[in-house]
Amino acid sequence: MNSDMGRRDWMKITGLAAGALATGTLLSEENQIGAQETQGEKEKVKNGKAEEIVFEQKLPVRYDVDLFIAGGGPAGTAAAFAARSLGASVFLAEGHTCLGGMGTAGRVPVFMQVSDGVNFLCGGFGRRVLDVLQKEKSLKGPATDIEALKRTYDYLLTRVDTNFTFYTQLIAVHTTNGHIDYVVCASPSGNFAVRAKTYIDATGNGDLATWAGAESRKGDPEGNMMPGSLCTLWGGIDFDRWKKNRPKMPQPDGFRLKEAFAAGVFTIQDEHLTGMHPLGDSFAGGNIGHVFDVDGTDEKSMTKALLWGRKSMKEYTRYYREYIEGFQNVQLLDTGSLLGIRETRRIVGDYILSIDDYKNRAIFDDEIGRYAYPIDIHPKKTGADTYEQHRKEFDKEYKYKKGESYGIPYRTLTPKGFDNLLVAGRCISSDHLVHGSVRVMPACFITGQAAGMAAVLAVQKNQSVHKIDIVELQKKLKEFGAFLPNFKPGA
Repeated sequence: MNSDMGRRDWMKITGLAAGALATGTLLSEENQIGAQETQGEKEKVKNGKAEEIVFEQKLPVRYDVDLFIAGGGPAGTAAAFAARSLGASVFLAEGHTCLGGMGTAGRVPVFMQVSDGVNFLCGGFGRRVLDVLQKEKSLKGPATDIEALKRTYDYLLTRVDTNFTFYTQLIAVHTTNGHIDYVVCASPSGNFAVRAKTYIDATGNGDLATWAGAESRKGDPEGNMMPGSLCTLWGGIDFDRWKKNRPKMPQPDGFRLKEAFAAGVFTIQDEHLTGMHPLGDSFAGGNIGHVFDVDGTDEKSMTKALLWGRKSMKEYTRYYREYIEGFQNVQLLDTGSLLGIRETRRIVGDYILSIDDYKNRAIFDDEIGRYAYPIDIHPKKTGADTYEQHRKEFDKEYKYKKGESYGIPYRTLTPKGFDNLLVAGRCISSDHLVHGSVRVMPACFITGQAAGMAAVLAVQKNQSVHKIDIVELQKKLKEFGAFLPNFKPGA
């Protein structure tokens, strides 16, 4: 049930919170940094560790619910909708100003493939999203109007009376022996606690799970992560002129990038130009330029990346105006309010989805969906043939035929060592390569709705999320509209 406990039920939390500090969930090695110069100021450091203080505060328990969800991106939104469809009480905390995450605030309104060429793969919540967008007549190929996508998420969650708030950041997690007791959120009205029976981490970065103490991995075996991109909106484009003069050669030669490099247009010679997606008669969304060596779990790294991303758009404006037909009058209208991050933490679950599973078109007994997006790994550095490296992975080495897909097992959603925690979205348990496929919106719908329903089953049966009846989950997902061709009830 939802309840604002007010003064009747206050929780004592120490050390932002001290209880969390005692279990080691808030001060990770990433935060134990050495002295660094920042605008003439040094962090207080003693013996190689940041100096610590104890901060103590009594907090109201504003929500006491069946399910708490951290993050309102496609995975979190799908989880909330699915859980509400089964009658669970839900509170979803979204730190930004809208639902949708990278697809809205991040200015990447491109669904990637929702089908394997034969079957619709993100049935359930994904079908509902696309049906609403179709009614708005906002779909243009794989892209959609960003404002229409925001309204669609708003409509779907309010239609099922979901309790959620914007401007609400998860800031602490309290656990006892692998059980999450409560989380702490910060909002304009002050800090507060949320107590739930189950928790879903849909932050993308795996923040809730990591702060609770779950094991996670980043990047490739050497820890290198894909670059980010600051996505953009552009106007003043003559698409008719562009179509008549569309380059026949692939990047970088066909798009005259090498000419621009020689002319000194770019500070960083990035051969991989993802491009623009038309959003209207003269408007486009730009997924152009990379921010290299960015860590989406480090605020200093993110700040540096955003500063460079905004600055670099002046160079891309010049490039498009001078080198690409139809873009002579192009104008930058907006940069994303979220930096486009492709990769951060992957939480280690009961099963790690692997590249062998992808290659083998794997089928699992505990399958909660199937997907087919190619392995999309953006090169981690500039240099010769970076674009060709990407095309080889995306279009050649890992390309599926029509009707082919791989299964996503439920066990990728259940972090090891926690009885009431699930993950959904790009932080599910996978290896680095498969992450390049499962990180996009349709897959987030698939894992999100499964996590939402699984959480409700765990609450209804008073079970660990590791012990729920998989057949019952699959049956409910099937009824919800999920694509589960290998589900054989009673087999």
